Amino acid sequence: MLHDGPRSELVLHLPEWLCQFSIAQKRPFDTVEAKMRFVIELAEQNIERQTGGPFGAAIFDADSGRLIAPGVNIVVPSNCSIAHAEMVAIALAQQTIGSYDLGTDNTVCELVTSTEPCAMCLGAIPWSGVRRILCGARGEDACAVGFDEGAKPADWVGALRGRGIEVVQDLCRAEAQAVLRHYLTVGGHIYNAQRGR
Repeated sequence: MLHDGPRSELVLHLPEWLCQFSIAQKRPFDTVEAKMRFVIELAEQNIERQTGGPFGAAIFDADSGRLIAPGVNIVVPSNCSIAHAEMVAIALAQQTIGSYDLGTDNTVCELVTSTEPCAMCLGAIPWSGVRRILCGARGEDACAVGFDEGAKPADWVGALRGRGIEVVQDLCRAEAQAVLRHYLTVGGHIYNAQRGR
């Protein structure tokens, strides 16, 4: 169904539980594994509460371990294909600090994501200002359950490192893979437009 004209605003509604869950976690995360387990739990909660896809992400202050902003995948409930967990976390972090650049002050921001970024999220990372990305499951793990990761360069890690962005892969990978498989087991909607064609 087409509408008569463009809308004057874009509003994405986050799941109500997300803020409460994150507030309950207001403590410094002292290890990369603790940060990863937090975003994996976001993904799991998103499945259990039926509020979106099996992906979680967050922006942290890399030095202090302080959570700046959480994100979950809300593509289906928001009818917005760009509402991936990484994009939500980046946007919330930018709103929280009041800048489109997460690298403008003395804070080193890092993106922690339960699954490696898809092609779209990969493109957003350098422009966000984050200096480090920590990944759980691999893109191939997301593809194995039916998601389309898009056309990513074969050496996307090298491309980010060439831009001064550190990349760590396979953190708690088995735990992150289990969340993807769980989503498939409970009949979660695989929402590729035109089935990835």
